[in-house]
Parts: sequence; structure tokens; C-alpha cells
Amino acid sequence: MSHLLTLNAGSSSLKFAVYTPQPLQLVCKGQIENLGHLSDNSHSLFHARSATGNILADTEIAGHDHRSALQYLLGWLAKQAAGLHPTAVAHRIVHGGSRYNAAVVIDSEVLTHLTSLTPLAPLHQPHGLAGVECMAALLPHTPQIACFDTAFHRTQPEIQQRFALPETYFEQGIRRYGFHGLSYQYIAGKLPSVLGDRADGRVIVAHLGNGASACALLKRQSVASSMGFTALDGLMMGTRIGRIDPGVLIYLQETSSMSVSEVSHLLYQQSGLLGVSGISHDMRTLAASEQPQARRAVDLYCLSAAREIAGLCVAIGGLDALVFTAGIGEHATTVRAQICQHLSWLGLTLDHEANTQHAECISQPTSPVSAWVIATDEEIILAQAAQQYA
Repeated sequence: MSHLLTLNAGSSSLKFAVYTPQPLQLVCKGQIENLGHLSDNSHSLFHARSATGNILADTEIAGHDHRSALQYLLGWLAKQAAGLHPTAVAHRIVHGGSRYNAAVVIDSEVLTHLTSLTPLAPLHQPHGLAGVECMAALLPHTPQIACFDTAFHRTQPEIQQRFALPETYFEQGIRRYGFHGLSYQYIAGKLPSVLGDRADGRVIVAHLGNGASACALLKRQSVASSMGFTALDGLMMGTRIGRIDPGVLIYLQETSSMSVSEVSHLLYQQSGLLGVSGISHDMRTLAASEQPQARRAVDLYCLSAAREIAGLCVAIGGLDALVFTAGIGEHATTVRAQICQHLSWLGLTLDHEANTQHAECISQPTSPVSAWVIATDEEIILAQAAQQYA
């Protein structure tokens, strides 16, 4: 029986989901953790759940590289009662540059171009492409589809894509691309059933996870976003710095003799919640901590998010609705409350009880600006892209 497989490959984990193509329905999903360790004695962890949440697998597997993990996954799928055999595989690829505004079947030319974009997304692009290459070797006759986090933002006006640099740099592709597009695409599709007649209005979606960004929507299309040329810009994140005065980078290199790779490591992996707190990149850990540096990190995170959201209001002429999504956005009540408090001057009045109870609408009924919590589902967007190839 034919099925669709979606993959989201990271440095230490690989998330997967399996769908029936017609009708498009989730069969199972899971992840493989503890990848990338160099020790021959290490094991990866394989987790799988049914569409209803029942445990299908929780086990250690041999090997610690992506190919071993994918080989195990394909073998496990084939052994299931339904005999799950992928006839199309959709991959989350973070950066598609300016060339792609929709999903594309991966061939050697596409792969070469996507590899050239690795410096723009060094934490994500190599692992996404590693998943593509491994799966292409394991299933050489199965279509591999690239789905881009940047594609959703290609509707942005040119003025929103520009930096204040000479024209030649824009022509070279140095522009604002925006990210988390698969998540925003899903939320945009959900807005009519949640917001009703406000769905096509002025909406800002805050995707708050270990990576974080915000996107301004008008008529459910991307108009502007907080992330720019790379996935480093905008909101403060788990380990990424977010918006920073570029002069700081010049200063660090001139006075501290830091190399480009050292500055990159600082900005991508040693900053954000981890850098400010000195404790953890995990919002749950910091929210539970009584240490003042943990409180400082959370406060700065919320202020950073509110500042970016407020700035995006300029692009769409105000705000009708604010949507929280992703891990922190969907679960961290104190973070949502603090961000909404910072934005109260816009006319947003939080319903504290609704927020505490994780209601879908967390603003007061009389609030001119409404606030919502909508769970994202990037996997279903990947599956939809693969559907035509099954």
C-alpha cells in the first residue's frame, strides 16, 4: 500500500510522519533521537506513535548517523501490519533562496543549488540535505520533494525584502527571506475556521520555539517577517541571538581577535536564552528556575518578541489578531502573558484565566485586538506537497 513519508532532519534528531495519500490522513509519527554522537557505543532512540497517540515503539537502535536511522525507519515501516512503503518523501529544507516559491522535486541541479545556500542556514541546511541524500540512496526510484521554509514569504513586497545596502548586493541575493514558512502556511490555512471574518485581516503569527520568528499576514499572505537573510535575525531564541547591532560584530573581531567561525558559534550556539541565563536554552527550565539570571533571560525574550511583533504592525497598518504557535507559543502561559502585556497599548487585553487554561482564544471578548493559540502542523504541509507524487 502506498504512503507518504515526511522528514524533518536536525543535527541530533530526525522527525518523521507517515500519511495515506487519498484521503490524506496521518498513520503514525515519531522521531529518532541521539543522532550524531561519535562514540561507537552510543545508541539512537526510536519513538513512534499512532495517529491516536498510542505507543508503537520506544526502543534503542544501533548506529548514530542519519543513514542508519533512516534504514531502520524504512525497515520498521515495512514490518507494520499495513506494510507502509513510501511512494514519495517530502523533506523540510530551511533555505530555498529566491529561486523557489513552492515545493520542488529534487534532482542533482536542485541539490547543488540548495547546498550552495548552506552558509545562510548552517544549523539546518546540512542536516536537511543529508536526509535527502541518504533517502535518495535508500529509495533511488522514489520522488524526493523539497519543501522550503522560505517559500511562503515570496509574496512579500520587494521593499520588505531589502536591506539598506547598494543595489548590487540585492541583485546578488542578499535580501530578507523569512523562515518558518511551513508553520505559517499551516496557520494561514487554519485562520478562516478560527478567526472567521477576521481571517483576511491584519494578523501577526508568533512562532515561538527553540527557533523563533514572527510573520505579518494580510489576506493570509506573508507581507513581512522578523527573520531576514538567515535564521539568526529577529527574535531572541534558544541559543541564537536574534536582532543585534552589526557594529558589535565588527567590534568583536577588531578587539577580541575572534575569527569568523568563532563569531558564528557565539551568535548561533552560545547566545539567546542560553547565553543570557548561563543556565539553559530550554524555556521550561528557565521558567521553573528561581535564579535571577533565568528571570532576566525570560524577560528579555518576551521583550524581544513584543518589540518584533510591534514593528511588524507597521507593515500591515495595525493589528487585528495575534496568534501564538510552536512549542513555547502553544505551552508557555507566562511567556504569552508577558508578551501580551507589552502589547497592551495596541488594544490587546488578555483573558488571564483563558490563557492559564490554554484556551484557543486568550483575549477578552471586548479586546479590540484578539489573541489566539493555534497548534502548528508542519508535517501536514509536507504531506500535501508530496500528495501529487504518490
